[in-house]
Amino acid sequence: MTVLLDAPVEKDTEVAGLLRLATAGSVDDGKSTLVGRLLYDTKSVLADQFEAVERTSRDRGLEQADLALLTDGLRSEREQGITIDVAYRYFATPRRRFILADTPGHVQYTRNMVTGASTAELAVILVDARKGLAEQTRRHTAVSALLRVPRVLLAVNKMDLVGFDKDRFHEIEADFAAYAGALGVEHFQALPVSALRGDNVVEPSADLAWFDGPTLLEYLENVPVQTEKRPDGRFPVQYVIRDQASDYRGYAGTVASGHLEVGDPIVVLPSGQRSTIAGIDLLGRAAGRAAAGQAATLLLADELDVSRGDLIAPADAAPTAVQDVVATVCHLSERPLNVGDRVLLKHTTRTVKAIVKEISAKLDISDPLAAASAARAGAGGEADEFDWDDEAPATHSLTANDIGRVVLRTASPILLEPYAADRETGSFLLIDPASGDTLTAGMSGDPLGVFS
Repeated sequence: MTVLLDAPVEKDTEVAGLLRLATAGSVDDGKSTLVGRLLYDTKSVLADQFEAVERTSRDRGLEQADLALLTDGLRSEREQGITIDVAYRYFATPRRRFILADTPGHVQYTRNMVTGASTAELAVILVDARKGLAEQTRRHTAVSALLRVPRVLLAVNKMDLVGFDKDRFHEIEADFAAYAGALGVEHFQALPVSALRGDNVVEPSADLAWFDGPTLLEYLENVPVQTEKRPDGRFPVQYVIRDQASDYRGYAGTVASGHLEVGDPIVVLPSGQRSTIAGIDLLGRAAGRAAAGQAATLLLADELDVSRGDLIAPADAAPTAVQDVVATVCHLSERPLNVGDRVLLKHTTRTVKAIVKEISAKLDISDPLAAASAARAGAGGEADEFDWDDEAPATHSLTANDIGRVVLRTASPILLEPYAADRETGSFLLIDPASGDTLTAGMSGDPLGVFS
């Protein structure tokens, strides 16, 4: 498979909407510094925040402000100089709004990267120009591919430490292109930057005059975002709104995917009741259409028994209810997930009881590119696959950060669709019924074709 370089961005004056992105990469590649530089240079940092960073930096004997402190919010992060938790930052430019998740680099916090990238439309993966692709860089790229993040941006950082060497940048770019292609990444862009100095982050750099691509900010402001992944509307009901005085009955929630319009024939699942959308309220005002991501209230032409956890979908394109679930999961909890465990499965707004029937394999993502090459060689050069370690002792149990293949049986039907078709309706959580703690994040089906 050939990875596609993103086309050059075209700047215009229109606001491009909201972009959700996540940063990842190996330890000390400069993720937090890059995010801090981006926030500082776009004037998204309050004066008192920056003064606090300057004081801390002086106390450490630094000559200039350590911008990484703008994102490392936990005391243990500041003391160790690493990122542990997912740090969310919200900022905006005249052209676009951003929700940024700065995720950890250490292998023991891979699960946090899964959390941060699960809703991202772009993954920004950093590489130290001196070191090239590290194991954790590969791991985070594999996780991004598994989560089907639509686009990947490779930021080759610390270019100042290699003398802004053009050949070194293109060498790393070529290595990543081959690696990303083996994992099924379809769109990526490579950028040379120096987060510490600010080269090519917000402003172009004279030292990178040989690079004819955009700055990091230009790319983020102009990269296209696919706002509607599918035409078929999916509306999980979150709350029923009733007003006895006006005989008002509306069903509130957020459109998970696609869109719904007034007049559309719909079906309520899992009951199978049918009706027509008589009205749509958005922020208290009548509207003719509700699209993915919008909080809405639907009014139906008929009085039906609809409650939280039900799903409203087009009558001619409704999902099929299932009770036996085969999924790829990432285990998030320190408590292991074992065969036979009874859990709660939360899918959109519906929560049902479930049992873990089988944990058949664990994914080895330490070097997926080597696994893919081996798979191609064994299949006559045809298939790219991850390496499923079916003989590993952990196939009957998953521990924190493990990614595995599981089979679940739910107590009642759920409307889970393949994750490869829809990230919103194809994902779920497994929850400890005793403590309420989140145990595992799941993706229905076989997102990357690894279940052959």
